[in-house]
Amino acid sequence: MTTERWAFGGDLSVARVGYGAMKLTGWPRGDEPPSRETALTILRRAVELGVNHIDTSHYYSRDGVAANELIWEALHPYPDDLVIVTKVGALVEGSDTALPAAEMTGFTPDGLRRGVEANLRSLGVDRLDVVNLRMGGHDRSQTTSLTVPLETLLALREEGLIRHLGISNVTAEEFAEACKIAPIACVQNLYNLSRRDDDPLVDACAAAGIAYVPFFPVGGFQPLTAERLDAVAARHSATVPQVALAWLLARSPNILLIPGTGSLAHLEENIAAGALKLSAEDIAELVG
Repeated sequence: MTTERWAFGGDLSVARVGYGAMKLTGWPRGDEPPSRETALTILRRAVELGVNHIDTSHYYSRDGVAANELIWEALHPYPDDLVIVTKVGALVEGSDTALPAAEMTGFTPDGLRRGVEANLRSLGVDRLDVVNLRMGGHDRSQTTSLTVPLETLLALREEGLIRHLGISNVTAEEFAEACKIAPIACVQNLYNLSRRDDDPLVDACAAAGIAYVPFFPVGGFQPLTAERLDAVAARHSATVPQVALAWLLARSPNILLIPGTGSLAHLEENIAAGALKLSAEDIAELVG
């Protein structure tokens, strides 16, 4: 695992390879999750291997299996350096996910408070390390004002319930607006070797000292495939996902990884990708 670290908000030091808990539950598609015992083992093993950044949410829950409750059972009382990042906002309520973000009940001041309180309760903590405001929808060509939701989260931070704020699934315009409203510790957006539309935003975050956390770092529901990936992986005796993760780490020092998996073997492969160093020639070949 890489020894490189990043400081969330300037004061929460995390290893650049973390873990995303979504796949422990089968949410949102109903994929077969690992057994409860395997899920607990994965979380404990991640921490043993140096992971101290876990991404989750109270709405990562399906068929009685909830990511936050698994994290609590596996790791509570939490290590002093463990940073748990969660999210509130769109996607919380389920039935309204097709609505514009401003109309979603999870996006209202009351819905945001309920989301924060649900995360506090299910994780068994008095304050959340980082809370991402999650914007809704797959089509992000339309911007939504973040003023009211961010001001709501700022008020909850003033109450001592949140340490740092982040934003997720945002456009460049929403990012610019957010930075005028609140101190932003991280941006969590879709980004990987084949989906690089956010290149300017990655660089803007780096210049501002803001972490950039890509979701679907190895392609998500459509895994990355390309001959050049295969070639670079073969040269390093690595897997394609490991090369994709190593490329992200090389792309910018503010990129933090949260690959999710329900497999202990894949967990160890993902973490090992932190030690994979790509050459300038490798990177040039990968970006084509």
